[in-house]
Amino acid sequence: MPPISIIIPCLNEQAHIEKCISDVLEFTCDDAFEVIIADGMSTDGTRDIINRICLLYPRIRMIDNPGKIQASGLNSAIMQAKGDIILRIDAHTQYPPNYLNTCLEVLCATNADCVGGPALTSSTNYFQKANAAAYHSKFAVGGSSIHQSDFEGYTDHVVYGCYRKSKLLEIGLYDEEMVRDEDAELNYRLVKSGGRIWQSPDIKSWYFPRSTPKGLFMQYWQYGYWKVRLIQKCHLFSFRHPIPAIFAGLMIVMILLSPFSIHALCTLFIFASLYGVVSVCASLITASKNSWSLLPVLPLVFGCYHFGYGLGFLAGVWDFVILRKQKGRYTRVTR
Repeated sequence: MPPISIIIPCLNEQAHIEKCISDVLEFTCDDAFEVIIADGMSTDGTRDIINRICLLYPRIRMIDNPGKIQASGLNSAIMQAKGDIILRIDAHTQYPPNYLNTCLEVLCATNADCVGGPALTSSTNYFQKANAAAYHSKFAVGGSSIHQSDFEGYTDHVVYGCYRKSKLLEIGLYDEEMVRDEDAELNYRLVKSGGRIWQSPDIKSWYFPRSTPKGLFMQYWQYGYWKVRLIQKCHLFSFRHPIPAIFAGLMIVMILLSPFSIHALCTLFIFASLYGVVSVCASLITASKNSWSLLPVLPLVFGCYHFGYGLGFLAGVWDFVILRKQKGRYTRVTR
């Protein structure tokens, strides 16, 4: 029985799944490992690619994930995994050959229950490059340790994660109600149960961020929406969480009132001007650290982050707080 199980949830990842599996097959490791791909019933040819690869490599197998969300796919894969160590892989990310070995070395050296690395990015087209640059800006995503490439130490959350299976079973696996933020919710319970999470800058992977404004906006709408449910479940509230929602809500109110009130119109102008100035300043700083060619589109990227998240947060407050729904809107998100 292989001591390590690598699990990959995916949905309609035709553009990335073959490269992801290729990276996994190139992992240098003295121990045997199996690969379980939980596919959310893809319709874009992803399943054909996986089936072809499974015929060539018996240690790779695909299981169905009719729930289509990452949490349900991850749980199904974990329950069928034979390994004592579970390495959770994202299909939208590329990995170096030493990725698995580094995870195992850090896991043994720290005796942690979960280890992982920082959120690094890779990009191809113009908008994706700007998105990748903004992804490391505190103006866009705050100052979480996962966005600090040189941070090393105990933390409350890492990218993806290499876990001890016994700990995952002890805390009850992923919460399948969480369509987004399932990793954060799981890690919260892991730490609350006395477990430890370690982030190492030696564990490197490169995530491909969204390559279109619509894709980025919808991604952060979902993050904002499910953040409300995460706060309800885990009481993980920070004053920075509702700020985009408060700003977006005030802007909507001022827009609706401005035809009837000069005060509302003036307030709208002041709010929009202040945000524009701050966004341009953040864009200048981000472009100076990456490439000046990205400057024209960076304000749009920051707007997708803030207004997507803010409006999603407001929708989450409406559903989970005001209407007191126990189950959120279904959103297909394995990718």
